[in-house]
Amino acid sequence: MTRRPKLGVALFGILAIAAVAFGLWYELIGGVKPVEAAAQSASSQAAAKIPVSSFVVKKADFPVHTYGLGVVSPFKTVTVKSRVDGQITKVFFKQGQMVKEGDPLLEIDQRPFTAALEQAVAKKAQDEANLKNDQLNLERFQKLAKQQFETQQNLDAQQALVDQMTAQVKGDQAAIDNAQTNLGYTSIKAPISGRTGFRLVDPGNIVHAADTTGIVTIAQLQPIAVQYTEPEEQLQAIDKAYDSGEVPVEALTSDGTRTLSRGRLAIMDNSVSQATGTISLKARFDNKDNALWPGLSVTTRMLIDTRKDVIVVPQDGVQHALAGLFAYVIGANGKVSAKPIKVSQSGDANAVVSEGLNVGDKIVVAGQSRLFDGALVDDKPQVAAAAPPTTTSASQIGPAD
Repeated sequence: MTRRPKLGVALFGILAIAAVAFGLWYELIGGVKPVEAAAQSASSQAAAKIPVSSFVVKKADFPVHTYGLGVVSPFKTVTVKSRVDGQITKVFFKQGQMVKEGDPLLEIDQRPFTAALEQAVAKKAQDEANLKNDQLNLERFQKLAKQQFETQQNLDAQQALVDQMTAQVKGDQAAIDNAQTNLGYTSIKAPISGRTGFRLVDPGNIVHAADTTGIVTIAQLQPIAVQYTEPEEQLQAIDKAYDSGEVPVEALTSDGTRTLSRGRLAIMDNSVSQATGTISLKARFDNKDNALWPGLSVTTRMLIDTRKDVIVVPQDGVQHALAGLFAYVIGANGKVSAKPIKVSQSGDANAVVSEGLNVGDKIVVAGQSRLFDGALVDDKPQVAAAAPPTTTSASQIGPAD
């Protein structure tokens, strides 16, 4: 009875020692495989290539643009008015119709002006008859005066009468010309080519030369103008381009995504607005397709310079950091390194790199979010795509940040 408890205690101790030994063996031997798996995983991650798009640095011509906001306006606007008083009898145009210079627009009652012309013609005929009679009398007086049968006083009086009637005939001709002009004013024609607006009077209305409202307004649409402004900082560059020759200007939609028409700079204002710090400009567009319409808001893009044979890269390849700008350059071993660069100008989808890159360097233009120095990449050439111009991508004259 006294030996059985000792035997149980010994057996329990042996089992405990075995359990501890088994645990140690499991930790030392069984844990090797997870460690090896982790090492293999880390090795595979280090060897994995990050997919990116690349671009080979090259030299090209870089166009320098300035952007502005403008409003389309007719190159010429004419309010058609009557130059004589009378009643409108005929109208030859429709509202909103395109008309050409010289096309008849409407007609005013011609009868009073025809009568005035006939009266002036009759008056001239009467005075010409009197002049002819006075000239014959003058010839008789001259013959009698040579024979001493007529006094010099009477001869001079007859000469004065002839001169008076000659002047009267000239006055009659002037009256005829005036009557013909007024008669011509009864047929109102288009002074310029353009589109008519709303008609302000209807047939049967009486119009007067003193009326201020006019009859109809004609806006010239071909060519057409765009008035816009540029900041005063661009004045010197714009003036230099203007003096050098034609300055191309494009009219874009207000959101800057689509080109409506192409023209050229026509007028520079002679002063800078102190209130806004801008200079006003006017561009001329042929507008053959009537894409531009008076009052339309547009974005203007003006080419003021072209930098020749400079290093041009896509904007997407330029990265920003606290220390400045940089680009990921792909080495011969397929690894990338962050290289500091300097950008002198940027515009649209490209930028001019003045320092940091050489022709032939391969830079990353897409997929930079996962990159770090020394990362191994799987690069593919960038797919060329034309980026639409926007007002936020205006070319800069000075260095970029």
